[in-house]
Amino acid sequence: MAGFTIVWLGQLISILASSMTGFGMTLWMYKQTGSATAMAGMQVAFITPFLLLSPIAGVLVDRHNRKLMMMVSDLVAVLSTTGILILYATGHLQFWHMYIASIFNGLGNTFQWPAYSAAISTMLPKEQYGRANGLMSLLDSGPGVLAPLLAGILLAIPMTDPFDSFAMIMLIDVLTFFIAIGALLLVYVPQPEKTVEGQKESGSIWRESLYGFKYIFQRPGLLGLQMIFFMGNLFSGMGFTLLAPMVLARTSQNSLIFGSVQTAGAVGGIIGGVIMSAWGGFKHKVHGVLLGWFMFGGFFAMLGLGQGLAVWIPFMVLMMLVGPLMNSSNQSIWQSKVAPDIQGRVFSTRRLIAWFTQPIAPLIAGVLADYVMEPAMRSNSGLSQVFGSLFGTGPGAGMGLLLFFAGLLAAVVGLGGYFIRPVRNVENDLPDHDQLARVEAAAQG
Repeated sequence: MAGFTIVWLGQLISILASSMTGFGMTLWMYKQTGSATAMAGMQVAFITPFLLLSPIAGVLVDRHNRKLMMMVSDLVAVLSTTGILILYATGHLQFWHMYIASIFNGLGNTFQWPAYSAAISTMLPKEQYGRANGLMSLLDSGPGVLAPLLAGILLAIPMTDPFDSFAMIMLIDVLTFFIAIGALLLVYVPQPEKTVEGQKESGSIWRESLYGFKYIFQRPGLLGLQMIFFMGNLFSGMGFTLLAPMVLARTSQNSLIFGSVQTAGAVGGIIGGVIMSAWGGFKHKVHGVLLGWFMFGGFFAMLGLGQGLAVWIPFMVLMMLVGPLMNSSNQSIWQSKVAPDIQGRVFSTRRLIAWFTQPIAPLIAGVLADYVMEPAMRSNSGLSQVFGSLFGTGPGAGMGLLLFFAGLLAAVVGLGGYFIRPVRNVENDLPDHDQLARVEAAAQG
């Protein structure tokens, strides 16, 4: 656990600095273009490499030294930031350069997540998976609280061009990448032992890239868990798409209130991560997954009912607090069941399936909100007469109603998992990979 903590601290420092850079890039991009579409293009550029290359990245993680793969992913990210820094400091930065940087950052992330997830399985005993994954969840939530604050303070400091406060933030980001790499150099990351199944499925890179799908679809319990997250992400993705415009519409574009809601969510995520890192979750991790989704969806639905901070703040904290419970519990199940030498391929496929909803959910939510729910809740329709007393009839009411039902459906997904036997009994039906290894060793000798 000590070695893992060193690597985790290096990543925490680096991700905090990268989040500050991302905050500064967002402000710079909007100042240059004044276009939300142009800013959304950065997200598209970031996610595209993952959707295209994730299966191949999993193969490379399994084939090569995982410590090296983690370092390479950090180096790819530092090269993109260094390029933006040089262009900015010399006065040559154009907005389209940000798209190229986003592609490189997405490429690094495509390799980083499966490499780090698989490394946990070789660095720690399975009893520590829950705590370790709780700490990993803090990497998602912690920077969300501190990065905007620290970046805002630095950006407010008057400095002379061309090396102004934005350039200083990027320089700090570059330096912290080397802290993360240095932490990796200090720690021994064991390579996984080759299993019979891993050796049997070796072959061309294209065959191995499809192996993750084959592995998951042959195991009903793991496939069911993955479908829980696919459907849950679809409905929660719709909710997150609507959250910002709903809050802004209900508060006459009050950015301070919206910022307070976002900060509350980040604080909730930190609290949940700290709890998970100390507790480790339920003994039967599947309860953390299913109860987590049930509570997450229920709290999300309450955000749609709210019309002010008195409701939004507490339920945003509660919703994000249970996020580490369901994510860490799910990760622990997969790390226990999947042999470490094939986790790169399987985990990359998992994330690809789960993230496939990202381009779908915003489209569904946006069309329904703009063309169906908002007009219906502002007119004297049957929908407004039924739900108007709860959600109101002004701007944002239709989005609140849609967010409410999206949250309820996410809760139903979690509750429904208990009625699917392979999901409910996944931990009992599937042996842990270390048990299989002992059986294989006994059979050989």
